[in-house]
Amino acid sequence: MPEAGYLALFRSGELARRAEALEGRLAACDICPRECGDNRLEGERGFCRAGGRPQVASVCSHHGEEPAISGSRGSGTVFFAGCNLRCVYCQNHQISQGEAVASDPGMTSGSLAGDLLYLQNGLGCHNVNFVSPSHFVPQMVRAVLEAAGRGFELPLVYNTSSYDSLATLKALDGIVDIYLADLRYASDRWAWQLSRAPGYRAHARAAITEMYRQVGLLETDGDGVARSGLIVRHLVLPDGLAGSRESLTWLATEISPAVTVSVMSQYHPAHHADRVPSLRRTIARAEYDEVVDLLGSLGMENGWVQGMGADGDYLPDFDRVGHPFPAPMV
Repeated sequence: MPEAGYLALFRSGELARRAEALEGRLAACDICPRECGDNRLEGERGFCRAGGRPQVASVCSHHGEEPAISGSRGSGTVFFAGCNLRCVYCQNHQISQGEAVASDPGMTSGSLAGDLLYLQNGLGCHNVNFVSPSHFVPQMVRAVLEAAGRGFELPLVYNTSSYDSLATLKALDGIVDIYLADLRYASDRWAWQLSRAPGYRAHARAAITEMYRQVGLLETDGDGVARSGLIVRHLVLPDGLAGSRESLTWLATEISPAVTVSVMSQYHPAHHADRVPSLRRTIARAEYDEVVDLLGSLGMENGWVQGMGADGDYLPDFDRVGHPFPAPMV
């Protein structure tokens, strides 16, 4: 079985050099496309409200991801707090946008490294899955570096909105094994109105192009569990707000029709969704069927399509003790 890519970088010393270079950028933070310029090393916090230390809301074995990520033993999921988006319908709003994020002092990189080892040795997960990591890349790499020195060897999943800095992604080349990337909007108007993400369309497309350059198409082991590659998620929104036709056509023509896609019906009007009339309801079957049919016409045959009625199945509660989901999800 091929080893996780970061292990060769660890042995050569390159992983340590990457961690140090990324941490240096926190002094005038340009880790994500917002380039706020705040000195996070001195406690300044920009749009994401994140400080200089990793802030983690939950660490658990998660069975609700795509089958190639969850496998039979679950994905070792690290939910980072804060976010570089402000999605009005965010299901993780308790940890991404709450006031508690700004006052969270964070943990040490050694403590996070310990969590990674717990996911590997204690829970036996297939991988470690960093959720919303775009604003914590330096801290993530530092924790992986420390964990690798203590026997950590699981593949890494970078689970992102795709509102990522191209320079930051290039610093992850050879470190991340699997990119699990959202393709949320085709329109910058809706990206701004719904997620306060200026230039999302160009940033996300450039990010996904770079991710594909690094890891290529999805590769799995004999049990169908992901070892490397790109998976692109697309959440269908009511009234076509996600721009599904344009986004998936771009993905098929500019990346590859063979790329693995996960088309999701699970939109639920969470958080402040009631402020946008179109987002006050779940999607209609006709809206979803149109997107599913589009996959066939584009020749996109690799991946997964959620069934209708999933809108209530993936709602976390981060106030719940032990696990944000009520039961293991299969």
